[in-house]
Amino acid sequence: MRKPVKIGRISLALLFILMMALLTGCGQEMMVFDPKGPIAQDQRDLIVISTVLCLIVLVPVLIMTAVIVWRYRDSKGNKAAYKPNWAHSTKLEMIWWGIPIVIILILGGVTVKYTYALEPSKPIQSDQKPIVVQATSLDWKWLFTYPEQGIATVNYLQIPKGVPIKFELTSDAPMNSFWIPQLGGQMYTMSGMAMTLYLQADEAGKYFGTAANFSGEHFNDMKFDVHATSREEFDKWAAGVKKSASPLTQAGYDALAKPGRSGEQFFSSFPDNLFYNIVTKYAVEGSHGAHGATSGGSGNESGGKQGAAVSSNKMEDVTAGEAHGVHGAVHSASGK
Repeated sequence: MRKPVKIGRISLALLFILMMALLTGCGQEMMVFDPKGPIAQDQRDLIVISTVLCLIVLVPVLIMTAVIVWRYRDSKGNKAAYKPNWAHSTKLEMIWWGIPIVIILILGGVTVKYTYALEPSKPIQSDQKPIVVQATSLDWKWLFTYPEQGIATVNYLQIPKGVPIKFELTSDAPMNSFWIPQLGGQMYTMSGMAMTLYLQADEAGKYFGTAANFSGEHFNDMKFDVHATSREEFDKWAAGVKKSASPLTQAGYDALAKPGRSGEQFFSSFPDNLFYNIVTKYAVEGSHGAHGATSGGSGNESGGKQGAAVSSNKMEDVTAGEAHGVHGAVHSASGK
């Protein structure tokens, strides 16, 4: 009997080591626990607080399980007290019911607080005016349009640090999920829906962005780099794209929307009301919905701010037609 027990213990130890080794490769070097913005910081704090509260129950239970199994094992010379008629202890009942109840109350309060604070369409408090970026998930690429700058990019995102970014999200392909782990939790993109997500980068740097939802053959290629720079560098970059890149025409967008992989692309303009038209292209007489999105955007050279204002009014009509639509899920750290 000794040999099987020894082999079992060795196997469990090796399994534990293997599990830890595999987990070290998860989460792109634990990016969720290295937040670079206020939303990601609050989400990290929520994860830590929830984990600590759960461990207050879990760790003692696991320890006591091992102690009880060892202490009351069936073996010769075991000196543990034998009480076959023991059935109740008021003190123990108060401990193993009272502590979990208190923890659940605390966890509930913390969850309510952070759920309200992390509402995705809630603007980030800042003295800086938010910049609008419209993100559209395609097969299998991301299209980013900047209605205020009048430019567009594919699989490349540049934002100024310290400035709130109002992401307006939709899809012209199967449902997907927009996620920049170091800036905040993921949010779904859906056809016929305009979802709103506020994020902000507090530090300059290059951050990992991805689609966090399975969407077909090349879904793993739906990654993009997020470059957070100073406001001056951002304005210079936007002006450079506006000056040197070619425009995105409607025919060009139709070709881009076809299933296929793509590298980084830059466009000096895009068709008027492109985002609004994407959101409503599958709608039937106002059956579309919106979640906090109030600007459609136009990057056409001749449209400029006037085109963006027209699109804004259209998106407000969408919002008024079906208040808040469907809330996208913002998942902390682990994503789902």
